[in-house]
Amino acid sequence: MAAFVAVAEAGGFRDGARASGLSASGLSEAVRRLEHRLGVRLLNRTTRSVAPTEAGQRLLERLTPALGEVEAALDVVNGFRDRPAGTLRLNVPVSAARLVLPAIVPPFLAAYPDIRLDVIAEDSFVDVLAAGCDAGIRYDERLEQDMIAVPIGPREQRFATAAAPAYLDRHGRPEHPRALLDHACIGGRFASGAALAWEFERDGEVVRVDPSGPLVVRVGTASDLAVDAAVAGVGIITLFEDWLRPHLDSGALEPVLEPWWPRFSGPFLYYSGRRYLPAPLRAFVDFIGRQRRSP
Repeated sequence: MAAFVAVAEAGGFRDGARASGLSASGLSEAVRRLEHRLGVRLLNRTTRSVAPTEAGQRLLERLTPALGEVEAALDVVNGFRDRPAGTLRLNVPVSAARLVLPAIVPPFLAAYPDIRLDVIAEDSFVDVLAAGCDAGIRYDERLEQDMIAVPIGPREQRFATAAAPAYLDRHGRPEHPRALLDHACIGGRFASGAALAWEFERDGEVVRVDPSGPLVVRVGTASDLAVDAAVAGVGIITLFEDWLRPHLDSGALEPVLEPWWPRFSGPFLYYSGRRYLPAPLRAFVDFIGRQRRSP
């Protein structure tokens, strides 16, 4: 039954396997056995998609809350253990995996050795619960409704703009964001295909530019390529300041337009406020709360 729910909610065996942590072949066999026992087809399968039949949809509507209650009931046993155990699945942006979690994950796992952390890093906007995750990390403008948000990581961040000193020696140092239109810039593109616009702010003035250049990379997953290209002198880059900080400190990159670097609020851990909080997630929420309160 859990296999059927995983496949039906994900819309396919491969995505269901990814969400549940099981193999696609195992899910397929489990669903086949369930259909055989019930004597009715639950899923319509094509080469491109998998969707519940009418009978499957009715079963899904009843099973989803029922299995949630079973999971919650089993998790109650965790309260009788000396320390919480189980798997915590997090869906996070690549930037959070790179900049936020490294300071949290090692001490958390050291404090809770019986918890297994499963982190899925991607920059596509997904439904965390439908993807089979317990919680996600997002920035406030991307929080979903009916979700509880808990601050995690730095409470303020900046986007930094920089280039290799050799590039700036050859092409000049822009003094205003609009001057970037005359420079080679390393662009970014989201999974949706939308280009990443560059936004700057100074003394209440906001300037948005759409620069062009010889290289465009997928935001998040290919950002390291963009950084390497900037260090090599290909062009000017805009990225999280913390991502560029090692190269800024070493001198491999030089700050550009620093008075214009925009600030934005830090990320949040978010999870459903309508579901029972499993012990591993409860431990994680408590841990980041203690980290936030510590000097």
